[in-house]
Order: sequence, then C-alpha cells, then structure tokens
Amino acid sequence: MLRRSFFARTVHEVAPDLIGATLLVDGVGGRIVEVEAYDREDPASHGYRGRTARNASMFGPPGHAYVYRSYGVHWCLNLVCGDIGVPEAALIRALEPTAGVAQMGKRRGTDDPRGLCSGPGKLCQALGITDAHDGLPLDRPPFRLTERKEIPEIITAPRIGLTRATELSWRYLEAHSRYVSRAPRSA
Repeated sequence: MLRRSFFARTVHEVAPDLIGATLLVDGVGGRIVEVEAYDREDPASHGYRGRTARNASMFGPPGHAYVYRSYGVHWCLNLVCGDIGVPEAALIRALEPTAGVAQMGKRRGTDDPRGLCSGPGKLCQALGITDAHDGLPLDRPPFRLTERKEIPEIITAPRIGLTRATELSWRYLEAHSRYVSRAPRSA
C-alpha cells in the first residue's frame, strides 16, 4: 500500500514512480501507465496563480486526491504531492484495466478494454470518480494504491492538451503500453 509519505516528495520524483503502481477505487481500476506532472512554477498548473475554491485540495497535504472538472464535462484525478501549501500534483492519464473490467465497461458503455481508461476523463468515468472524491486521502477507502511489483520501462513526452509550458516533457508513460491515452510522437 502506498502511504502518504510516498507522496511527500516533489511531483517530479513521484510521477515516474507511479508508473506500474495499481490504483483501485472501490475495487475497480488497474495499473497506472501514464501520468503528467504539474508543479508550483508551472504556468499550466491549476495552482500557478494561487489558491482558489476549485484547486484548494491541490494545496492540501500530500497523499490526497485533487479532482476537478475539465472543460465542464470530464472529471480528472490528480494525486497531491510535495509539501502542504505547495501546489504539486500528478494527473492520472491512463490505466491498464485489471479489476472490475465489466463494471468499467457498463460505466463507459464499451467492452473495448483499450477504451476504458485511456484518458483522464474516461478513467474517472470508468472508476466512478466525481467531485465527491476531491480531498480524500489516498491511503484509505475508497482508494487503494499499491506499489509496483517491478519497474517498467518509462519514457517521457510533452504533456497533452495544453497551451502553456508545452515544451516540458513532464508526461510519464509505460513504454509500449497499448493503454496510454496517446502514443508519444517518434523523435
């Protein structure tokens, strides 16, 4: 089980260490295959301009969830890292579904395993994550995060869907995973 102390490091240390870990919400989930890092000095981060009602959980203690709605449509799950009061979080972008696959399929309206959790909005819909999960500790139900059993091959790429800080390669992916939201461009 990943404890809160695991998250009490910079997001740039935590994010790659999440690749291969297992994330379950009420027993539904899978292996993390893609995350993006957002830190306090990042103009693309929700915490860059300071604390608001929307991003308050991002400033909270490490090892808690920060859930927000993207474009007024999709929920997105971030895992808060670093120190209290310092906005750093890892956005969970994709999972390889391994537990509760049938339930995910019902929630998503598809039986294609690749289409269940290959993007942050899809992932939250498949796992049943909403704003009710915002601010909850990650080391207690409904969450269960377990460390990876082996270190997978990890690659980095630019983050997706941003207009600021687009040059930063703060997207961490399990190399060769078919479950990532979008394959990185070849060099």
